[in-house]
Amino acid sequence: MSTQAFLDAAQVSLALLRDPAVAAAWDKPSALPKFGVAGLAGHLAYEVLVVAEVLADPPPEEPRISLLDHYSRAAWVDSGVDSPINTNIRAGGDQLAADGPTALADRFETTLDSLAETLPALPDRTVRMRLWGHWSLALSDLLITRTMELVVHADDLAVSVGTPTPPFPDHTNTVVIDLLTALSTRKHGPVALIRALTRAERAPTTITAF
Repeated sequence: MSTQAFLDAAQVSLALLRDPAVAAAWDKPSALPKFGVAGLAGHLAYEVLVVAEVLADPPPEEPRISLLDHYSRAAWVDSGVDSPINTNIRAGGDQLAADGPTALADRFETTLDSLAETLPALPDRTVRMRLWGHWSLALSDLLITRTMELVVHADDLAVSVGTPTPPFPDHTNTVVIDLLTALSTRKHGPVALIRALTRAERAPTTITAF
């Protein structure tokens, strides 16, 4: 399920990257603080490019951890917009976007085509992204993290360029909502989440996952 959700999220994101509105706003600020549209598009593309990158590396030797443990350790989760990790994330997006919108979308599409052929047949091996600390995830969990990033940042990019947020398949949305719900419950507790979804008069101010 996570493989197909990821591939479908990536296909929707590709269409957004090729939207003329993205190219027209390429040098403008995005809806995210200190992120330009170009850098945000690069960051969106990274969520697919990095999967090919980690699969090219040999399986790591350290034991894999759970998906929620991963978010407990990820430095960006509790870091401010000017923190080194978030500054590096923005710089990475800018670097990927340096050759312009067409080149970025072409690279994204080539990588996605390759992953669409290889991912469905791969075992659920252990993988590690280089920017993490010393921990690894199951490939299926990595794909869940990238699916969430694609869906969330596609919305960011669409809002930034004034185009409707593209619809994602129900099964893709389910993967993302399940992850964000688990992260929100961990952060705020189950009572806050239940009240937010059922009792407007007692709803907390926020139930954001991060």
